[in-house]
Amino acid sequence: MSAEPILEGVGVGKEFRGLRAVDAVSFSIPRGSICGLIGPNGAGKSTLFNLITGYYQPTYGSIHFMGERLEGLSTVEIARRGIGRAFQIAKPFASLSVRENVRIGALFGRDGPRDVERTVEEALSLMGLGMLAERAAGELTVGNLRKLEVARAVAARPLLLLADEPCAGLNPAETEEMLACLRRVRTAGTTVWLVEHDMRAVMSISERVFVIDAGEKIAEGTPAEIAADPRVIAAYLGADYVLTEHTRSQLAEQ
Repeated sequence: MSAEPILEGVGVGKEFRGLRAVDAVSFSIPRGSICGLIGPNGAGKSTLFNLITGYYQPTYGSIHFMGERLEGLSTVEIARRGIGRAFQIAKPFASLSVRENVRIGALFGRDGPRDVERTVEEALSLMGLGMLAERAAGELTVGNLRKLEVARAVAARPLLLLADEPCAGLNPAETEEMLACLRRVRTAGTTVWLVEHDMRAVMSISERVFVIDAGEKIAEGTPAEIAADPRVIAAYLGADYVLTEHTRSQLAEQ
């Protein structure tokens, strides 16, 4: 992939009382791409995202966003530079409307001039929530709550969106809708890096996939390379993991 990186990590590690939750992980996310991050539960995926967004500070290593080091910056400072986060568990303001929830996101985030109402409309459109804009967030289905969580992050106008399991709990049709939304977000100019356990979802949307296990990066490559990697199969996919012929043909075209 020839695009210049928007985000790079070099030997990033995090220790909690001697326990290495992330162990010397390096990565490079090309600008304008959609990348995936996979691994077993407890592998360190969310911890890595927390390091990038300033919730934790690295014990060692460095993280660079658009050439600028992020270590030592607060979550607010990192958001102002253009990194957004959609969390695994959606926690909207249930009594507020969908539009009002997205407007809150539009009031914060990346520095620079902004047209709040235009930003809100764009985020609603990208996530397919326009028809639900006046509905109370507490009335939404699980699928639409997931969309709202991403819409709030998108409204902060990030250059890079970190999405933590956006397809969790969704049925196949809702998953396809979410993937279509994320593709629209990328087309609108935002690089996307997502954590996801739905293997067919992450393999179908990602241009590059990173795999971590027990805090260490064990593989990196195209979806086709990752699906065929014995280390990944042993650590995560399982010995009985088999791609369908349809999925194989999709990966071969990427």
